[in-house]
Amino acid sequence: MEDFKYHKTYSGTPQGEIISPLLANIYLHELDKFVMKLKKDFDKPSKDTITPEYREAHNEIKRISYRLKKISGGERERLLEEYRVKRKRLTSIPCTAQSDKRIKYVRYADDFLIAVKGSKEDCLEIKRKLAEFISGTLGMELSEEKTLVTHSSQCARFLGYDIRVRRKSAVKRGGNGHVKKRTMNGGVELLVPFNDKLHNFIFSKGIAIQADGGKMFPVHRKYLIGSTDLEIVMIYNSELRGICNYYSLASNFNKLDYFAYLMEYSCLKTLASKHKSSISKIRTQYRVGKDWGIPYETKKGRKICLFAKYSECKRSYDYSDMMSNAAIAYGYAINTLENRLKAHICELCGATDGKFYEVHHINKLKNLKGKKKWELAMIAKKRKTLIVCRKCHRSVIHKKEFFERAVTEPYTLRGVRTVPGEVCADLPQQCGKAALSYSTTSS
Repeated sequence: MEDFKYHKTYSGTPQGEIISPLLANIYLHELDKFVMKLKKDFDKPSKDTITPEYREAHNEIKRISYRLKKISGGERERLLEEYRVKRKRLTSIPCTAQSDKRIKYVRYADDFLIAVKGSKEDCLEIKRKLAEFISGTLGMELSEEKTLVTHSSQCARFLGYDIRVRRKSAVKRGGNGHVKKRTMNGGVELLVPFNDKLHNFIFSKGIAIQADGGKMFPVHRKYLIGSTDLEIVMIYNSELRGICNYYSLASNFNKLDYFAYLMEYSCLKTLASKHKSSISKIRTQYRVGKDWGIPYETKKGRKICLFAKYSECKRSYDYSDMMSNAAIAYGYAINTLENRLKAHICELCGATDGKFYEVHHINKLKNLKGKKKWELAMIAKKRKTLIVCRKCHRSVIHKKEFFERAVTEPYTLRGVRTVPGEVCADLPQQCGKAALSYSTTSS
């Protein structure tokens, strides 16, 4: 998929298949190991964290600041002017030594980005080694068109984001002690690529047109006029939320305000064109306070689908690459149903000497009328399952004649699996949910 369009796949795995990134990770694992080896050989730590030139200029400013506290009059004005000159010079001197070298590597499927702290010659050498490894060992070709060497001050495209290192000399107070420093300088920032990615999306979907001066004007989408009002708003909402959620990490996220304006007025013009009305009349008709939305009926009553706000699509700042193990923890844990089976108590008659205990389950509690004893028991417990002995399951619940059978393999009902007690006791926890029937004695 490129520029929001699917392309046919004539070889390899089909585009969009979940197996594609998995196979890419398996095959390109060798590339990861090669880059890590390259990083180990390339990285060179710096001897000094602060350069002598920067330390000397910083000490001069501290001495002037100390003298400013003790003098006044014309001499103070002269020192202030000297302070401003030296302070401006300090911001032009590199703070850290430039002798250290480092490599940072990140890969997603077959796209990867390598950040190099070094010279352009170092980058070209790394690119050459990568091309040799990919063609020689992996039997693939490194795309010269997409594999670019870009200075960190310019934007590099990766996964739909423009990535660069900030170069700003603005000084403000921040950090421990609220000291003055260039807080915005040297930090990596993610940017929304408006000029190509978003513009291509807007024009391909027919959301807006561009005038000769470059200004865009929202227009109605003809192919949506046949849809209902609710479907039109839901389509615009899903597109707006999807793009704003994806670019919520961008430092210029607030610039999506213009994109949200084009989406909203394109939606209004589409509704106005459908009803042969105007934008103002559509807003008045569907106004909800300061917002507007489409009302619709549900089983629980009337609801309103409001038009989405781009500012509400921004996610939390608490990002982490740590994966939750909740699925494993809860998936392999013993649940209450297994504990009830192991209790060896019939929840209908209270018998504890039965040979086999089975689970009776229903679809919905609201379907029970409460006329039978077992129905009353399930309603009282507010559970759709009931642990019962075999006699109660056959004769009381299913109203079938029950006979004790002295056979080596116990008789089981349709859809019920019976497992001897000693076997179930030795089963691992992840197999516990397969046993829907429990026995106190071996067969």
